[in-house]
Amino acid sequence: MAKIIEPQTQRLKLRQWQPADRPHFARLNADPEVMKYFTHTLNPEQSMLMAQKMESKIAAYGWGFWAVEKRDSQQFIGFVGLNKPDYELPVSPCVEIGWRLAREYWGHGYATEAAQASLAVAFEKLQLPEIFAFTSLANQKSQAVMQRLGMRQLHNFEHPMVPEHHPLREHVLFRIDQHSWSKRQSQNGNNGSHTHLPEFTR
Repeated sequence: MAKIIEPQTQRLKLRQWQPADRPHFARLNADPEVMKYFTHTLNPEQSMLMAQKMESKIAAYGWGFWAVEKRDSQQFIGFVGLNKPDYELPVSPCVEIGWRLAREYWGHGYATEAAQASLAVAFEKLQLPEIFAFTSLANQKSQAVMQRLGMRQLHNFEHPMVPEHHPLREHVLFRIDQHSWSKRQSQNGNNGSHTHLPEFTR
């Protein structure tokens, strides 16, 4: 079992999953608007299995797709973090950054704030050389977050987990490397994310 990294920002805590997160996560994954750029919504069993998988990866590595809560209310709002995809991509093997928040928490900058904290873990704590992100070509909101993080758009590809000829199969790939991240942080004064590292539990 690895020591679990749980970064915090001014407003958010990225942490290991808890049983109380499950029903909130199930509602999030059942929302057609949240899942608009995925091939289908998830039923409660699928959602539970996904949460268990993310929890297991965090336990094994100390990092992963963290559950995110608001620090002032301890309210679960979704997940943000890092992941090693277990399927073949044009850049495999790689570490990706990703996020999924409940609809009522959109538009507050939470995804960008938590993703900044995740990149800080990736580059400052884990010393990873590069991080990738990808989303459906139609998902302009997620692409905007990637751009705000300083990620650079590379090329499009067909996602292997999306059926052929599906309208969401074409994805766009983004990348940021450790040097670009460090340079950006120096220029922006950490971009106001106020990430506290490292923080461990267990």
